[in-house]
Amino acid sequence: MLINPNIIHKQFEELSSRLLQKRNAAGYWDGRLSSSALGVSVAITALHFYDARANASEIAAGLSWLQSNANTDGGFGDSPESISNVSTSLLCYSAVKVCNKSDQNDRLLYRIGDYLRSQNIEVNSEKLIQSILDFYKTDRTFSVPILTMCALCGVPGREAFDSIPQLPFELSLLPRSFYSMLNLSVVSYAIPALVAVGIAIFRFKKKKNPLMRLIRKASITKSLVLLRKIQPQSGGYLEAIPLTAFVCLCLVESGYRDLEVVQDGMSFLKKTQRLDGSWPIDIDLSTWVTTLAVKSLRNTVDVILDQEGKQQITTHLLAIQNKQEHPFNGTPPGGWGWTSHSGSVPDGDDTPGVLLALMALNRENPELIRNPIISGCKWLLQLQNNDGGFPTFSRGWGKLPFDQSCSDLTGHSILALSKTVYLLDDSLSKEQRKQIQKSAIRAIIYLERQQHSTGYWLPLWFGNQHTADHSNPVYGTARVVAYLNETLDSQIGQEYQVILKLMVDRGCHYLITAQNQDGSWGGDVTVDGSIEETSLAVTALVNNGYQKECAPGINWLTEKTKSDGLIASPIGLYFASLWYSEELYPLTAYLECLSANIESIHSQQQQPDSL
Repeated sequence: MLINPNIIHKQFEELSSRLLQKRNAAGYWDGRLSSSALGVSVAITALHFYDARANASEIAAGLSWLQSNANTDGGFGDSPESISNVSTSLLCYSAVKVCNKSDQNDRLLYRIGDYLRSQNIEVNSEKLIQSILDFYKTDRTFSVPILTMCALCGVPGREAFDSIPQLPFELSLLPRSFYSMLNLSVVSYAIPALVAVGIAIFRFKKKKNPLMRLIRKASITKSLVLLRKIQPQSGGYLEAIPLTAFVCLCLVESGYRDLEVVQDGMSFLKKTQRLDGSWPIDIDLSTWVTTLAVKSLRNTVDVILDQEGKQQITTHLLAIQNKQEHPFNGTPPGGWGWTSHSGSVPDGDDTPGVLLALMALNRENPELIRNPIISGCKWLLQLQNNDGGFPTFSRGWGKLPFDQSCSDLTGHSILALSKTVYLLDDSLSKEQRKQIQKSAIRAIIYLERQQHSTGYWLPLWFGNQHTADHSNPVYGTARVVAYLNETLDSQIGQEYQVILKLMVDRGCHYLITAQNQDGSWGGDVTVDGSIEETSLAVTALVNNGYQKECAPGINWLTEKTKSDGLIASPIGLYFASLWYSEELYPLTAYLECLSANIESIHSQQQQPDSL
């Protein structure tokens, strides 16, 4: 089975045109995150506690969305495409119960309760508390807020506070360096919930240690000041709807309704509600999807984007680089976060993504981006963990996903650092080149250790709902292989060609074994295919001599998109492992796949005919 070059080029023209049409007025991409039942449930509860009468229309719209988007089993998943889960369904049950105003909501409440009972969760039993704690294990950054909202809504009742673990909100006043020293399982990214939820539990918990009661009572005022200090201009903590709503509803019920932190948080919730009554999990991933869009064009960036278009994206990305110590978590300047909004925090996937996008957009004028690129690389080098891998937000603790090294971010960082040396070689000092090379070597060794014996790597922030453990080795492997493929063309890649090619070959072997009989790829072997996973797998394989295996994948993509359109799959994992889908993921992944195939076709055409 061969790939028809004419079909590939036609599809590329159609999808690249569609991609350009998705840009906003400023010339970059916002994308669109899936609506979230969890976000809706926590937001309408916060609106109810703040002022049920004044927010009646917003609450009613949210309830209407929940009624229209319940799964057939009566439960709710994290996104409309997600299978039902206990946590989201329990929050929806609590929200509907406290906001209930009609018989229609009574029926919805019964259906959710029926689903929960099918999962051995009795909403009127204190056993549900232990069930949620057991599910999230030592990570209380999400389990305790869930239980707190349930208790405030009367599920099973406010007496449940005596069984909910007390969050040590007083520790938020300690310097950040003390967190790892004290082996805390709550990090700076959870401080808003730590403070607000901790205060609510302290307010309603009857059993209190006398000494800790005095300490915590004395800590409330300063903790609230800190909460205000780290609140972004938008009012939304991390631009996240659930986190902001948790903070607001807990403070309101604890007696702090009139604080500015609550008023600004409520304003954020009201202005981010969608016309259909829903909320997404986060306002958007504009930085991430913009870099994915640029990446998807590969070597055709200068053909598809005119000079004005490239300049608009460049100007935007340079404007949102973090240029000072970040107030939320103290990270140094130089990095980029996932969105342009003020609640974004620099991370280890968006930063290399932006570095690569800027270099792709400014090949002819690298001097324009020299200083921002070097600053971004410096930020990445400071982020690298002792094990050689790159984490998402925080260096060194290794306790939660925020600071754990992971393979796909590490591969992304290796590529960004390697491309920097290639593009800015003459502009880098001897010491800068030495630091980058040392970092790349450590990262390559990390990837070698993390590669499974069967050839796969696991990602951190992406998964698949249909694999046994919800992991996604296809996504992780496809991304790392693609990053290492491009790294091979750099100076660093040439120096470590043997080990890189060995890892790439192992990764390709795994991907081939994971391909479905219909030509598609899902998250792992025998898992139904998706546009995103199939596209990324083909991208990884096509330039490694596996055109024969890629052809069925291309044909599957052609037929799938013809029959269903560019349907997004919930492969994204947000904080606390919340599933989401993103409108631009299938489009950018498919377009990158087509770009890679066009490059492969051109490469084959340029080769001399064999004798």
